[in-house]
Amino acid sequence: MQAGESTSDRAVYWGTGRRKASIARVRLVPGSGQLIVNGRPGDNYFNYNPNYLSAAKAPLETLGLENDYDILVNAHGGGLTGQADSIRLGVARALCELDPDNRSPLKIEGYLTRDPRAKERKKYGLHKARKAPQYSKR
Repeated sequence: MQAGESTSDRAVYWGTGRRKASIARVRLVPGSGQLIVNGRPGDNYFNYNPNYLSAAKAPLETLGLENDYDILVNAHGGGLTGQADSIRLGVARALCELDPDNRSPLKIEGYLTRDPRAKERKKYGLHKARKAPQYSKR
């Protein structure tokens, strides 16, 4: 920010996304379409994996705004897949805050739905959630 410039001069839109064990706090700021995750460039953070990068930017591409806003993310928990999907949900929610008319195209694409699938808990007597010990006849 320049001297004399306040945060009210720049429109900032917030959105929170969750997936598996990941939580992403997303800020949309008018800019050139950069993705910055935890202070690192997005392509570096996601190991240049195009699937993760396209998933994170998908809501902006749906609305044709991929070069109009920078995505600033604070993500923690889980792995890269969960974080990429949580960023997608956070960006979609921030875009709904930006303009309520964005809601219906994002809803049609399924970007506003939180994926409820998570790791199943381990049960006693089993090795994992469902993996049983090997059966021994004798």
